[in-house]
Amino acid sequence: MKVLVMYVDEFRYTPAQKNLETVEDINEGARYTDSILAFIQVEESDEEKDVKSREKKLVNHLKWTARKNNCKSVILHSFAHLSESKASVGFTQQLFDLAEQRLRNADFTTAQTPFGYFLDLEIKASGFSLARIWATL
Repeated sequence: MKVLVMYVDEFRYTPAQKNLETVEDINEGARYTDSILAFIQVEESDEEKDVKSREKKLVNHLKWTARKNNCKSVILHSFAHLSESKASVGFTQQLFDLAEQRLRNADFTTAQTPFGYFLDLEIKASGFSLARIWATL
């Protein structure tokens, strides 16, 4: 799994194009402030491991990043451009749902960008040391 995490002052998205026919139709976007925005690429090799172990590894990384940025809000964004390897849609969605629930259980405000969509993005991100962190998990 590859993860690019940014602390964002502001993040907005608008659904631009649906690329998975099996997902629900979404027309509305959203706006978030003072959040951790995680661009996540779940890889095929992640499916060889238990989904709960992958979820725990991801959440621990996101919680660490949030603490370093004094933040309690996390946005999960599926971003299949950090690696050539891709996990199945089902595994990726399950991992995201489990991670979101674990973060909520730890008193984080969480959200997921719409899965199965290309999105128009607006990102305002501060430029300080731990505002951007890339990791292989």
